[in-house]
Amino acid sequence: MDNDNIIDIIYGNLGSMTQTDKKIAGVILANPQKAINYTISELATLAAVSEASISRFCKNLSLTGFHHLKIELAKVSDDEATYYDEINIDNIQQALTTIKTNKVAEISHTLDSFKTPTVKKILQVIDQARVLQIAAEGNTFPVVADAVYRFNQIGILAIGTESWETALAQTLNLTERDVLLVISNSGESKALLQQINTAHQRGLQVIAVTNRNDSPIALQADYHLRTAVRQQVLNAEYYFSRVAAMTVTEALFLLLIAEDRQRLSYIQRHENLISTLKV
Repeated sequence: MDNDNIIDIIYGNLGSMTQTDKKIAGVILANPQKAINYTISELATLAAVSEASISRFCKNLSLTGFHHLKIELAKVSDDEATYYDEINIDNIQQALTTIKTNKVAEISHTLDSFKTPTVKKILQVIDQARVLQIAAEGNTFPVVADAVYRFNQIGILAIGTESWETALAQTLNLTERDVLLVISNSGESKALLQQINTAHQRGLQVIAVTNRNDSPIALQADYHLRTAVRQQVLNAEYYFSRVAAMTVTEALFLLLIAEDRQRLSYIQRHENLISTLKV
């Protein structure tokens, strides 16, 4: 499991889980501290599934079994930032505090999962790229637009388009001197997988940002950074948050500046040029 937080893993897999696995995940995520003390029979009863389903759930998370699940939960049981807190709209201030707690958890667990050698290599690859192409689908594209703006501000030529067909055409015009950065929540997009395959055929190195280390996109990429998510509505619904993905691009942006302070002059020059448009 590469020392990954089991709560991060469960959240990262929610979007692709079966309904049965989601029931089990829901019980665990509702109170991970209590789940440590459940027997397999108790967990099965609370989730309204069979004991065999619990075993399959563990296997689907690359765990050896129920005992392994309890060990992994025990490792994070004292870390309250690991958990998701439900939002109570009856108390706006409390709801805002809860949202803050959940988003802080996304940011902290995303950055905590980064491995120094991987980050250093990614920074080197981006720094040496002639063109950095950034790709995503659907509601993840605003993260791409923000990243394209930021990287260009510090002198790194970055491109990205909301149209996947156009993005694929752009990839076909790139070479081994360029880099493709793919951002995907599930890491299972067929379109992005095809773009990665095209990029590799063109000799590009590929960086992926997804919620799962074992996602198809993560496995196809040359380098991978995992995001941590804390997203749940009414204990059943699952939706995408851009915070974790944007944390990754923001971190890379800031690290590139820290690596070469001269990049600040690029930002200043750009700000000076656009300042005439401000009131």
